[in-house]
Amino acid sequence: MKIYLVRHGETDWNQAGLLQGQTDIALNAQGLEQAHDAADRLKEVPFEIAFCSPLIRAKRTAEIIIGDRKITLTTDERLRELNFGPWEGVDIRTIKDAASQPFTNPGSYIPPAGAESFAQLYKRSGEFVDQVLLPLEGTYETVLVVAHGGVNRSILNPVLNIPVDDFWRVHMGNCATAILDCTNGKLSMLEYTDSKSANAKSKLL
Repeated sequence: MKIYLVRHGETDWNQAGLLQGQTDIALNAQGLEQAHDAADRLKEVPFEIAFCSPLIRAKRTAEIIIGDRKITLTTDERLRELNFGPWEGVDIRTIKDAASQPFTNPGSYIPPAGAESFAQLYKRSGEFVDQVLLPLEGTYETVLVVAHGGVNRSILNPVLNIPVDDFWRVHMGNCATAILDCTNGKLSMLEYTDSKSANAKSKLL
């Protein structure tokens, strides 16, 4: 089974450098164009089933990629982005000056009240993989998953043996796409396309 894991297209908050987290921000014109470019790049992929975050930026990206395919798109709460609590809507450059924040030293990150830890993120995304994706093997051959930069990394990092201390190692532009193989319940990376260069594909990150 192949799993295509895609990040959503750009939003105005992405463009402005504001931390989105679980705040529900729609795609902007550039994001819609990126989603259509991803749809064109994946137009020959015979997706049989699709999942996405319920946040509109991910759901709309998934809908555009699916196009006229007659398949089911299911939203799953476990695919929401990391909850940054009171930091959502704040300029990321400002947050990076904070003593305890998730970007410079994620392994020691202590979330503020109302925010989510990396352990909580890994727990829910891991449950999605174990309870939803892996059981599809043997029934489906090609699956689409559209979510966010943080939650997608929490799925990819265990596959690539990347520790939480290096959580942000993989660059993941809007509509970046990872192709994962699932064989005998084990995930491995086949290919990665970062949207910085839609034609630049790598088997190693």
